[in-house]
Amino acid sequence: MYRYKITFAYDGTNFSGFQIQPNKRTVEQTLKNAVNKIAKNPEPPLSVIGSGRTDAGVHALNQVAHFDCPYKLGNDSMRKALNSLLPLDIIVKKAELVSPDFHARFNAHSKHYRYRVDQSDFVNPFKRNYTAHFKYPVDVAKMQKAAQDLVGEHDFTSFVASGSQALSNVRTIYQADVHRDEANNEIVFDFVGNGFLYNQVRIMVAFLLEIGSNQRPVDDIIRVLAAKDRNQARMTAPASGLYLVSVDYGDQNNKTIDESESIK
Repeated sequence: MYRYKITFAYDGTNFSGFQIQPNKRTVEQTLKNAVNKIAKNPEPPLSVIGSGRTDAGVHALNQVAHFDCPYKLGNDSMRKALNSLLPLDIIVKKAELVSPDFHARFNAHSKHYRYRVDQSDFVNPFKRNYTAHFKYPVDVAKMQKAAQDLVGEHDFTSFVASGSQALSNVRTIYQADVHRDEANNEIVFDFVGNGFLYNQVRIMVAFLLEIGSNQRPVDDIIRVLAAKDRNQARMTAPASGLYLVSVDYGDQNNKTIDESESIK
């Protein structure tokens, strides 16, 4: 078997999230169908393992997955073969033959998520599936200051939605930034961390917007983190504004294999 790492983008609007669910259109199932068609529909079917799950309506610019294939194709041939079988709301940007010990989920060092908030007076019909909408004035400097209280290792129990299956709510955020995109009239939030809990980014964004619109004090994140109580962070921003920007694998990023090499 030959292991391939794929980097791909998708518009999450018409998907019920990444993970396979019965009778629903998902990113994982769509990729799995294409991979198995290339592999001539083996039994049991081949699996596609993603770096993590995204929820319904969430987008990805550079999601990563791996799969094993009984046939060896060149990297570009595999990319083209997959794209020829995928719908228009998914595109494989890169396919790489990798070491058999590469794992898209377990080898990931960090993930970068971005959240976009449109500040138009009314919902823009051309942006409604790709941004959240918050028309009220916000203090970006205040949100940027507050966001720094999220950086570091914390128990994020107050910022995880019910239904999470995580064994621990402790995560480390390496970077949290907020800036105004004047050209697009948007507020953009960026978070880089070693992992994120169910709806965590969307809850953090909603909380920061409350701070920016003077509904909460600028230092309220410290109190709410200590409380470890989801009821202290009530709101969740919509899925439409969230993007998985990239997944970093550290040294594993360089462990691709020359297409001419033989793998056993």
